[in-house]
Amino acid sequence: MKHTRESIIALIINECRKNGTDIVLRRADLSGLDLRGLDLRDADLRRADLRRANLQGSDLRGADLDFAGYELSCKTIGIKADKRLVSQLLYHLCRMDVQDCPEWDELRNDERVIALANQSHVVLHDFHDLPEIEPLKAQEEK
Repeated sequence: MKHTRESIIALIINECRKNGTDIVLRRADLSGLDLRGLDLRDADLRRADLRRANLQGSDLRGADLDFAGYELSCKTIGIKADKRLVSQLLYHLCRMDVQDCPEWDELRNDERVIALANQSHVVLHDFHDLPEIEPLKAQEEK
């Protein structure tokens, strides 16, 4: 039986789940793979190349995606995420210099958005050395 890259990755993940061992795909080249619906909970995907990978319906709760090549495309819509990933993505959004979008300015100043972004591990752990999100200054509101 000839295996594809997708089937080998799925086999590794399934065997790890069955044996109760950690899923470590750190620095793995997963680019362009069809990973739809895979159970990637708690997987170590640090520095993995996920560009062009189809992750629709995949469970990424608890997964470590630090420094991973994760793209925003139709192929990543519908993933299962948790607070860790949501707060990390929200932190990155809050650090963007967004122009000509007053709707974002309003959301960006919402204390709930700021509080959730500041719960990201990129703020809470010293090794990232990133500052907390602060409300936008009133001068920017014109």
